[in-house]
Amino acid sequence: MRNVRGNDVGKTEEPKEYVVFPEEAIKYLPEEWKKHLYALKEEGQGVLEAADDNLKILNRLAHAFPTMASLRYIQHRLASTKFEPTMEWVLENDMLTLAFVTTYVRLIDGGIGSGVSRGALPAELCSVHDNIIELRNKRYAHNAGHDSITGNLEIGFEDGKFDIGVNFNMGFHVGGALEWEPLVVFLDNLMFSRLHAQLTKLKQKTGREWTFPSGPPPKWVSSGPDSTTPAEDDGLIVVA
Repeated sequence: MRNVRGNDVGKTEEPKEYVVFPEEAIKYLPEEWKKHLYALKEEGQGVLEAADDNLKILNRLAHAFPTMASLRYIQHRLASTKFEPTMEWVLENDMLTLAFVTTYVRLIDGGIGSGVSRGALPAELCSVHDNIIELRNKRYAHNAGHDSITGNLEIGFEDGKFDIGVNFNMGFHVGGALEWEPLVVFLDNLMFSRLHAQLTKLKQKTGREWTFPSGPPPKWVSSGPDSTTPAEDDGLIVVA
């Protein structure tokens, strides 16, 4: 129930206040109020029932949004990394690459979220998609012989004893492949395009406005050599 205080004529609109109470409390209200609230309830239920299919699609999209935000952030972290000739840096870069490819596949596959088929991608991004899937399947999800990493067991014999060593080569993109950024940008735009398409369908089906709080994605800036924070006033991500 909304309570607007004061005279609105000639004044700046004040923030709207809402009071929420359980449905069981309605029976204690004046008869006129009860009729009005029950009428609103019936009207709202009718609108929601008519839009049920679109709301289910919208719910699946909502489940994909946190994954999209993670993918965008990981790609930024990769792209902003600076090469250092140390094993620690190599493993850090490998860890971020692992996070990127697994998050990408989680977004593409969908699950309870909204998946993205290969056919939804523009032709120039299909090979990028294929390379990420292969990298995930053969290097990170399984030891299946991806050509970017090889290992060989070396056995030497000297002074009557065997010496065992491991020689391995690890290939990697410094900061991730350059083609990953346009792929992430496309997917980000695709998710919001799908969202607004559903909002348009909901408006057409119900005759009511449907809005979704959104803004431009945050621009990430480095606040130090080992930290990354969102720039002010460039959007807001709330994680709960």
